[in-house]
This record gives sequence, C-alpha cells and structure tokens, in this order.
Amino acid sequence: MADLKVNICGVEFKNPVIAASGTFGFGKEFDEIYDIGVLGGISTKGLTLEPRLGNPTPRIAEGYGVILNAVGLQNPGVEEFLREDLDFLKSKNTVVIANVAGRTLEDYEQICARLNGLVDMIELNISCPNVKCGGMAFGIRPESVKEVTRIAKSALSKTPLIVKLSPNVENIALNAVSAQEGGADCVSLVNTFTGMVIDIRRRRPLLANVTGGVSGAGIKPIAVRMVYEVCRAVSIPVIGMGGICTAEDALEFIIAGASAVQVGTANFTDTLAMPKIINGLNKWLDANGIADINELRGTLKLS
Repeated sequence: MADLKVNICGVEFKNPVIAASGTFGFGKEFDEIYDIGVLGGISTKGLTLEPRLGNPTPRIAEGYGVILNAVGLQNPGVEEFLREDLDFLKSKNTVVIANVAGRTLEDYEQICARLNGLVDMIELNISCPNVKCGGMAFGIRPESVKEVTRIAKSALSKTPLIVKLSPNVENIALNAVSAQEGGADCVSLVNTFTGMVIDIRRRRPLLANVTGGVSGAGIKPIAVRMVYEVCRAVSIPVIGMGGICTAEDALEFIIAGASAVQVGTANFTDTLAMPKIINGLNKWLDANGIADINELRGTLKLS
C-alpha cells in the first residue's frame, strides 16, 4: 500500500483528501455512515462571528453535471461551533480546518483571533461581500486579497492560514500571489463560479437569490487549469478542488501541482465518495509502482 501522507505548513495529513467546506457540515451526519476519521482533513461549514440563517429558499438548483447553491453561509456562529462541534471533530483524529467568513476586515480579524490555536488550520473564505466597500467581494481585486489576508494573518500566531480563492476574477494566479504577499501559508482553489438557472415556464430564476455558486463535475477542467496556473505562480502549498468525483480526478490536481484536494459536491451524489477516492488513490499508486503520493506532485509533462 502506498504512502498517502502529505505535510502542509507543518500539519500532517494521513492522506490528501479533505472534505470541502459547505458540503460536509461538521461531519456528524456523515460519521453515522462511515468513520470520518479515515479522511485527511475536514474543512468546516463556513463560520461567522454571529449565527446566520442564510438566504431564502429555494437555494439549490441542478444543472447538467453541476449544482448551483445560494445557501448564504448559514451557520451556528463560532461560539456555538466551539461549544458543540470542535471536540467531536478533534476526537476523529483528522485535521480540523475552520473555514471562516466575514462582512468586514474587523470580522475576519476577530474570528481568526478567536480560533487561533484551537484548530489545526484556518481557511479564509474571501468570496464574501465587503459591506464597507459597496458589497464587492474581498477576493476580487489583488489589493483587497492582500489586505484581508494580512489582517487575518496578524491575528494568527499559532495556526496556519489557508486563503480560499474565488475563480470569478480576471487573473486567479495574480490573486494567489497577492495572498502569498499578504502572509498566506497556503491557498485553496477554486471556490464556486457564479451562475444562474431560469425556470422557462415561470420566466423566473430558479434560485430566490437569482444567482448561485456553481460546483460539480462540470467545472473540473477549468479548476484543474486554474490550479496549474496558481502552482506555477506561488511558492506556498496549494490545495485543489472543483468537480472531483474519483481518484483519477484527484490525481489530475496533484499532477498539476496541488499538495492535497478537497471534495465537495460529490458528497451529495455519493455519501461514500471520499472513502472511495482514498481507496482509489491507493490502488492506482500500487498499480503504477509509486510508493509515495508526493512523488506525483507537480509532475505534469508539457513536452
């Protein structure tokens, strides 16, 4: 059996398969189906300082090979997470990544300070609108990416910082460089693409929010390309995601340069998707005579 362990920012993962934020809750429901301790890590539901109810329904729609969601960061708030969920996650012997979001720079600073040293890593969701800057998402412009990263990092003395990049930008590699310059220890990508589905009979959007985040198998080729570009642009580790459904999908991201992968939408269509991917990685590596998955990282051949 191949060695699947990867080390990111000094944090050791038993394998490179991580549950993506927003698709796994805090793991309790999935733990009734299988032992989630088999996973390399879990990125929690996006956390904010205060509880949020999220957007009005309907907030999920399906397309060919994709899902659109406009859930809107529904979560119990960071204090409830610390009281009710963190101990459970820590008991599973997997890497705990707290995904965090905010409406202002101060929100990001405060929630990072609150979680500093309590979780293994923090993942910064910068696809949130900045209410002090006309609602433009923090992750759109390179200068705002750098600033929100700098503010979050200033509150973290004990916990590595992952910055989760939005693909809805002009140049995602440039934003990755800005995150690195702001102090990010790692970047993850891609977050969802902005999309829309219309009910042609009613001539209305299917989502109450009008638009939503597009994820699922249909976005994988775009996500692989973006991960490849970012891996060439930065010197910090990269976690890849976007449409991963199989071990072969995950291997594409690793060959493109990713140190680990996150699996999201596949969990909705197959609750055992991640254990299957882990088993598939072992089988593929053994079949191809590769003893350590790290040997594959960044081995894409262009000629």
